[in-house]
Amino acid sequence: MSKTTIRDVAKESGYSIATVSKALNGVNVVRPETKKKIEAVATRLHYVPNLMGKQLKSGQTKMIGFYTKSVAGPYFSNLVEAIAREAEKNNYGVNVFIATDKQIVLNSIMGNIVDGIIGFEDLITEDDLRAMEHEKIAAVFVDRNIASETMGSVVFDSYKKGYEAAEYLLRLGHKKIAFIAGFKGVYDSDERQRGYKDAIEKHGLIYDTALILQGSFEEEGSYNAVRSFMRIHSSEIPTAFLAGNDLSAIGAIKALKIMGYDVPKDISVMGFDDIEVLEYFRPGLTTIHNPIARQGALAVDHLLKLIHGQESGKFYQLQGELVIRNSVSVPKY
Repeated sequence: MSKTTIRDVAKESGYSIATVSKALNGVNVVRPETKKKIEAVATRLHYVPNLMGKQLKSGQTKMIGFYTKSVAGPYFSNLVEAIAREAEKNNYGVNVFIATDKQIVLNSIMGNIVDGIIGFEDLITEDDLRAMEHEKIAAVFVDRNIASETMGSVVFDSYKKGYEAAEYLLRLGHKKIAFIAGFKGVYDSDERQRGYKDAIEKHGLIYDTALILQGSFEEEGSYNAVRSFMRIHSSEIPTAFLAGNDLSAIGAIKALKIMGYDVPKDISVMGFDDIEVLEYFRPGLTTIHNPIARQGALAVDHLLKLIHGQESGKFYQLQGELVIRNSVSVPKY
C-alpha cells in the first residue's frame, strides 16, 4: 500500500494542493472552516507530512538531542521525562543518544541530526567544545559549568549542598562520617564530595580517604561497597554514611540491615536528590532535594533560546533543600 500524499488529501477534500499545504502547515490565510475540513480528511486518510522535506526547506530538524552513557535509574527517568515534556510544549522532539563511544555522540552533534544538544557526562572534551563553538552548535550542559555565545549550563549546586549535608550530620554530633562517592570526574559526584571534605575540615576533623567508598551512584554497587567496608572496619565503624545519591543510600541501608545494624539507631544514612521512589522506602530517607524536573525544563528553555538566537549562553545554578525524614539520628557513641 502506497503512502498517502498531500495530493491524495487535496483530491479527497476537493481543494488545491496549495490550499491543503497552507491548512496543514498553519499558514493563517485559510478560512477556519476550510482548515477544519482539510484536517478531517488528512486524519481519515492517515496522512503524515514529509518531515524531511520540511526540514530541508527550513534548515531545522525540530529535534534536540540528549546524550549520556546511561539512562538507568529514577534520576534519569525524571530528567528525560522533563526534557521531553518541555520540548513537546515547544513543538520539538527529543533524540536520546546513549553511548560510551564519543565519536557516535560527536557525529550526532556535528552532523545536523538535531538543532542543539543537552549534554550529560564527560564524553565531550575541551577540544570538542572548541570545535562545537567554532561550528556554532547550540548546547546546554547539566553536568559542568559552561557559558559562551552558543553554550550554557544548568547545574545543581552540588558543592554547597554536599557541604550542608555533611554539616547537618556534624551538628548532630557525628564525627566519623563515611562518604559513598559516585564517579570520579563527574560534576555532581566530585562537587558533593568536595563539599563533604570542606565541611569535615571546617569542623576541625581530619579528612580520611579510608572513609571514601565507591558506589558508582548505583544501589548494587553501594550495597557491595558498604558490606565490604563494614567487614574491614568492624572494630571502628562510622556513625553515619553520606551517600552521593539516593540509590547509593538505599543500597547502604539494605547492606547495613542484612548485617544486623539498625538504621538510624545504630548508624545513620543520608542521601541526595530526593527521588520519587523514596515514597515507598523505609526508613524514610533524609536527603537533599534536587529539583530534577526543573533542571530538565530549564535546560530545554535555555537551549531553544540559543537555537533561535534569543540569548547567549548562561550559567544557571539551582538550589535544593534539606528533607529530614527518619534515617538519621544523634549518634549513640
